[in-house]
Amino acid sequence: MFAHAQTDIVTFDSVLDKRDSIDADEPIAESFSAKQAAIYLDRASLTWQKERNCVTCHTNMPYMFARPALASVQKDSGEVREFFERYRTERWKKKAPMEGQGFWVIVVAAGLTFNDMQTTGHLSPITRDVLDFLWTTQRADGGLDWPDCDYAPMEIDDHFGVTLAALTVGIAPDGYAETEAAQAGIAKLRTYFNNNPPKSLHHRAMIAWCSRRIDGLMTADERQRTVEELLAKQLPDGGWSTAGFLTDWNGLERNDGEPLDTQTSDGYGTGLVIVISRELGIPAGDPRLQKGIQWLLANQRQSGKWFTRSPVNDAGNLISNTGTAYAVLALQSCGELPGWPFESPTSIPTTN
Repeated sequence: MFAHAQTDIVTFDSVLDKRDSIDADEPIAESFSAKQAAIYLDRASLTWQKERNCVTCHTNMPYMFARPALASVQKDSGEVREFFERYRTERWKKKAPMEGQGFWVIVVAAGLTFNDMQTTGHLSPITRDVLDFLWTTQRADGGLDWPDCDYAPMEIDDHFGVTLAALTVGIAPDGYAETEAAQAGIAKLRTYFNNNPPKSLHHRAMIAWCSRRIDGLMTADERQRTVEELLAKQLPDGGWSTAGFLTDWNGLERNDGEPLDTQTSDGYGTGLVIVISRELGIPAGDPRLQKGIQWLLANQRQSGKWFTRSPVNDAGNLISNTGTAYAVLALQSCGELPGWPFESPTSIPTTN
């Protein structure tokens, strides 16, 4: 049962104990509703929190990225933010994660940092503390451990986690990336990327995004080629397919033997391309981005989500939650929603 547009705040106590299934056959909404998107994101994240009691890269982390963009149409309870903060103030006081558990620190750091950018524009003391803590889980090779559940593109290799960590440090406000701890960690991140080349367009896209804020990861020409390659994957209906970013990944195949579905537009692919394009300097009025925005406005589901099929192996289509957050960010980046905070990034230079 889906929540309907309402003025009541969605809370931890009001959501179900078990999440709804995410199905491709859910009907398209009659019209775009920012309020319904907010309600869906609240329900998905708080239900995950109630059911699994953990932070995760596919649901409540991207919620933290995008939910403030919808605050003017639907207030949130603040319970997801509080849950992220409790990792540092409670959980890690009892047992701190070790090097092999870098995943948790990356997810918490990314969620809090993006949320700070979207709200106050300044690092909270807890966020800064988590960012400093991140470096304690960095390996000698510069990488950080990330889960391999065979769920491309997000939960399959360390590369995604390392790019997410680099992006988080790069977007952190108040000059965090220029601190001594961050500079040492960034130098090791560069070493990791030098020794672990990208396996797919999705990998390259993430590096291009990071490189807009941290120098030494990709040249300007490489960045331009990457964004043009992404834009060239646009489908006739205006959207993008997540699977279309994975076709050059040597050896990546679906377990069910089906070919990758590169011809069906989805929320994650469309939202990600628009957000990265805006970050890499493509204007909001570019016809390709505007066509993508029109796809997003026309393809929201009745629950408020944007559907994305698990592109490689069945993961319950949970990437739809990330896709919904990126759809919101894409709309925000092109002025359809207020408050895009990521204009004019400044790169962090390489130090000798």
